[in-house]
Amino acid sequence: MAELADGTEAPAFSLPATGGGTISLKDFKGSKLVLYFFPRADTPGCTAEGVDFSRLRAAFARAETTVIGVSADAPDVQQRFSRKHGLKIALAADTELAMLKAYEAWGEKQMYGRKFLGVIRKTVLIGADGRIARIWPKVKVKGHAEEVLAAARAL
Repeated sequence: MAELADGTEAPAFSLPATGGGTISLKDFKGSKLVLYFFPRADTPGCTAEGVDFSRLRAAFARAETTVIGVSADAPDVQQRFSRKHGLKIALAADTELAMLKAYEAWGEKQMYGRKFLGVIRKTVLIGADGRIARIWPKVKVKGHAEEVLAAARAL
């Protein structure tokens, strides 16, 4: 598998989504897509990130861009998380880790000196041509949604 980089073709995916049904890359052919990968539903950083992207949903829509959050949480966990915080963006569940690995958002992490495998907080902007336009490999939540919106508008 080729390394993910600006200009490369976005890896295909099809995952269960909040609200039922599935979300696939092919559903967004001809439009821009933001995929933000978050470690775990209902944790402080992940909640702040979901709320920020939700708050800017209309601005992303005006920029002809859809935002989807992806984690390894089960669909029912994500549904509760979305309802609890009033998220206005779709969340996709990758319990099999295939998409997370394809987008290089699954890997070794370290906390309190302990190493473990988990979801890496990362964001990918996909252009209307289906190619990676920009990657944010290590996301700091504060101000991130605004930065991604600016990049989507510039495409």
